Amino acid sequence: MDKDKAVIIGGGIVGLAIARELALQGRSVTLLEKEEDFATHQTGRNSGVIHAGPYYRPGSLKAALCTEGNRLMTEFARDHSIPHQLTGKLLIATNQREISWLSAIAEKAKANGVPSEIIDAARIKELEPHAAGLAALHVKTTGIIDYGLVAKKFAEIADSNGAELVLGAKVRKIHSRNGKNVIEHTQGSHQADLLINAAGLQSDRIAQMAGVKPNVRIVPFRGEYFELIPAVSDRVRGLVYPVPNPRLPFLGVHLTKMISGGVHAGPNAVMALAREGYTWSDINLRDVWETLSFSGFAKLAMGNIPTGVSELVRSLSPALFARDLSKLVPGIRSEHLVKSEAGVRAQAIDRSGNLVDDFVIQETDRQVHILNAPSPAATASIAIARYLVSHL
Repeated sequence: MDKDKAVIIGGGIVGLAIARELALQGRSVTLLEKEEDFATHQTGRNSGVIHAGPYYRPGSLKAALCTEGNRLMTEFARDHSIPHQLTGKLLIATNQREISWLSAIAEKAKANGVPSEIIDAARIKELEPHAAGLAALHVKTTGIIDYGLVAKKFAEIADSNGAELVLGAKVRKIHSRNGKNVIEHTQGSHQADLLINAAGLQSDRIAQMAGVKPNVRIVPFRGEYFELIPAVSDRVRGLVYPVPNPRLPFLGVHLTKMISGGVHAGPNAVMALAREGYTWSDINLRDVWETLSFSGFAKLAMGNIPTGVSELVRSLSPALFARDLSKLVPGIRSEHLVKSEAGVRAQAIDRSGNLVDDFVIQETDRQVHILNAPSPAATASIAIARYLVSHL
């Protein structure tokens, strides 16, 4: 293995974490990123939360790597003086149905080793004086950070340990020659004994390009954010979340204190009209056709029409966005919201129409394809890298 060459496609936080891990072990590694900078898509446009992992199915890869990743990310931030804070998080139940969901999440949190406890309305007021609810799960190890800074540090460490990092390298073709993967891209070509696909929103396409039939399809969901205006940003001390619907992998609109100051509000989840479609005007007809013609998406859409309509309407109405936020923190109104930068989540869907919840890693003899790594992949990035490298 020491003489083997690894080529990573994708310069988001997961790809950079893998490059760092391989470089620290003295392995030969090249990373190809199609943009002119690292971490410009999912990594640079998320809410900056160090997740603790109370939601995930015990025993799943996501649960294990999130719990380990929370510890590793916090240690990394401390060791490299990256601003971060363990704020804790409240999952607030506002009705009896949500209380039953909350109990199920608390059981998962306990099984996953996540420090947490169910608290009553009085304790909610102590932690978040402006919040309101019947009960809440207090998740104590959730934090906030700037993942763009983390990704930049990963790149610096990888580079200083011998990794080759190539920007502006959009992959055009992948084929095999003399038992090696040949990756042709806009900056030239590279041969690899091992190809690692960490291309996020484009990961299933890269797998197909490499001759692999992916067992999932990436469907882009845009998450739109607002920020609270300064006059009301002090109404949130940490992270205030609703209790998520267990049928969906999205967490619902929530309020997140940011490490840079201020409070993020959101995101919602609407189908994006391009894989990198950050506004309604970003339209890619190929992307739209691939989504709409995929049988799994049709099954998903038909089974979730009310939810889809609700998300769409909320996307077009700041008043409805504010209404949902005010269930958690009463008094928030549309005039308190300022539009912020949106992100796009690369959500894998299987052919049966299921939103795939766990991380999906598909392997061949000389290729590793990371086909589903949504949140908490940023939190778990160091853990994901160690997991993959230990299996290579």
